[in-house]
Amino acid sequence: MESKKLVTILIPAYNEEDVLTMLYERLVKLMDSMPNYNFEALFINDGSKDNTLNIIKFLRSRDKRICYLNLSRNFGKETAMLAGLDYSKGDAVVIIDADLQDPPELIPEMIKYWEEGYDDVYAKRKSRKGETWLKKTTSKLYYKTLQSVTNIEIQKDTGDFRLLDRRCVEALKQFRESERYTKGLFSWIGYNKKEILYDRDPRAAGKTKWNYGKLIKLSLDGITSFTTTPLRWSAITGVLVSIVGFIYMLFIIAKTLIRGIDMPGYASTMVVILFLGGIQLIFLGIIGEYLGRSFSETKHRPLYFVDTYNEEKETNIKK
Repeated sequence: MESKKLVTILIPAYNEEDVLTMLYERLVKLMDSMPNYNFEALFINDGSKDNTLNIIKFLRSRDKRICYLNLSRNFGKETAMLAGLDYSKGDAVVIIDADLQDPPELIPEMIKYWEEGYDDVYAKRKSRKGETWLKKTTSKLYYKTLQSVTNIEIQKDTGDFRLLDRRCVEALKQFRESERYTKGLFSWIGYNKKEILYDRDPRAAGKTKWNYGKLIKLSLDGITSFTTTPLRWSAITGVLVSIVGFIYMLFIIAKTLIRGIDMPGYASTMVVILFLGGIQLIFLGIIGEYLGRSFSETKHRPLYFVDTYNEEKETNIKK
C-alpha cells in the first residue's frame, strides 16, 4: 500500500494571538477534508511578545499535527520562512500568513496542480481588500521598477502564499544570504510554475506588522539583491554630468579669452555646486547600500537560532 504524502503548512507568526484560534479551526477543517494526505502545520514563532507561543503550545497539546519552531528572538519574516523550510518535513510545503488574508481553503487547489506536476503553485491577487490606495499604487510602481532593472521575471501581485515541491524547498535552502528577498528567490530558482487567482481578504483580527519603513527596507533588499543597475546608473550619470561640465567650461573659456567678457555669477555657481553635491551624496548612498550588504554577507553569521522545536530545546547548531 502506497504511503500518504506529507504536506507541511508553514506559518510564520509574530504577535498573532488574536487570529490563531480562527486559523486553527480553518486548518482543521481543511486537513480533515483531505484524508488521502498527512499534514503538519508548522508555526514559526518569530520572537512574539504576546501570547502567541502559549496558544500554539495549547493547540499542539490537542492536535499533534500542530508543530512549532520557537526562534530565540525576532529575526524577521524572511528569516523565519527560511527556518521553517529548514525544519519542514513535507513532500510539499505551503507557505501562508497567520492573519487569514490568504484563505487556507485554496490549498486543495494548490495540491491538485502539484499532483499534476507543477513545482511552484503560487496565488496571485485579483484584489487586495483592506489596503490603502497609496500602498497599492506604490506596490505597483515598485514591481514595475524592479522588473525593468532585473533580468529575471518577477511575479506581480503575489506574496509568499504558495505551494512548493520538495525540490523547490531544497533549492531555496541553499540560499543563506542574510539580506533576504524571498519573493525574488521564488522567481530565481525557476522550475515549473502555476498561477492561481484569488481575492485577498482583510486581516481577520489584530494589526499589521508592516509599516512603510519596513516596506522600504524590503524594497531596497529586492533591488540590491537582484540587480546592480543602480550602480550602472550612477556611473552613466557621472559621465553625462562630466561631459556637460566640460562643455560649459569650454564655453566660459571661449567667452573670456575671445570676447573678454567677465562671467560673474556667485548664485549660479552655488546652485551648480549644491546640485552636483546632492547627486554625489545620492550615489554615495547607493554605493553604501551595496557595500553594507557585502559587509553583512562577509561576516557569515548564523541566520537564526532556535530556542525550542516542539517540546525539545535546541542546541543552537548553525543551520
